[in-house]
Amino acid sequence: MTDSRHADTPASTPAVTLASGGETLLGVLHVPAGAGPHPIAVLLHGFPGNERNFDLAHALRRAGYAALVFHYRGSWGVGGAWSWRNVLDDAAQAVASVQENAFSTAYRLDPGRLAVIGHSAGGFAALMTAAADPTVGAVVSVAGFDFGAVSADLADPAVRAAYVQDWDGELLPLRGTSGEALVAEVEAAGQSWSLAGLAPRLMGRPVLLVGTGRDPVAPPDVHHSPLVEAYRAHPAIRLEHQVFPTDHALSDHRVTLARSVTSFLDRHLRPVG
Repeated sequence: MTDSRHADTPASTPAVTLASGGETLLGVLHVPAGAGPHPIAVLLHGFPGNERNFDLAHALRRAGYAALVFHYRGSWGVGGAWSWRNVLDDAAQAVASVQENAFSTAYRLDPGRLAVIGHSAGGFAALMTAAADPTVGAVVSVAGFDFGAVSADLADPAVRAAYVQDWDGELLPLRGTSGEALVAEVEAAGQSWSLAGLAPRLMGRPVLLVGTGRDPVAPPDVHHSPLVEAYRAHPAIRLEHQVFPTDHALSDHRVTLARSVTSFLDRHLRPVG
């Protein structure tokens, strides 16, 4: 795959801002060369966002997709407070923002061909966002973390304490939260945040689930395989799935990941021209 060059409409990487919850979210849009309009992928990073998937954004742009990477409230210098609910609300707002006429016209986007792609907690948010918004044409969850699947385990004090400790250790780039607050939020949401329960609202749309076989954060027997089984029970979901023998960040499978995601989108949101 090589870079595409168009003298009249070259590729670009503008910084963009999005409004959500009274705060200004900071983003970077990867716009392909050519007149477009280009299909658009909204990329959702995880917790706390050390892996922001810029390599995936560049790969998607080379393949003809515009790709937005942005930060949620309370993360990496953005105002407001971090919370799982704010992640969901900010993801939904980002999807709505790229479909607004002024935004899509300015950057030569096709809001009718839109995908949401997320990693880890971003995978959770991608599936939740797609289930709530029928304008999302395709969804990809990579090493997705199923908060609903672990919520019942928090009744065990030792498990709960381990999550509080682990999440407290990731807060340096975040503001306005704590491990205790994040665990309490998952407890309160319970099964309403079960990804398996989203199946009826994803029917008719393409879904790609990527599991990670050497992953202590989102082990596939908890966060991937049960989801595949639940979505398979709804044949109307256009499900594709795979498990890569890699860690949570897909450290040695980034090229494979980019090819898999691009191929998936080509089958369902193929660029025109």
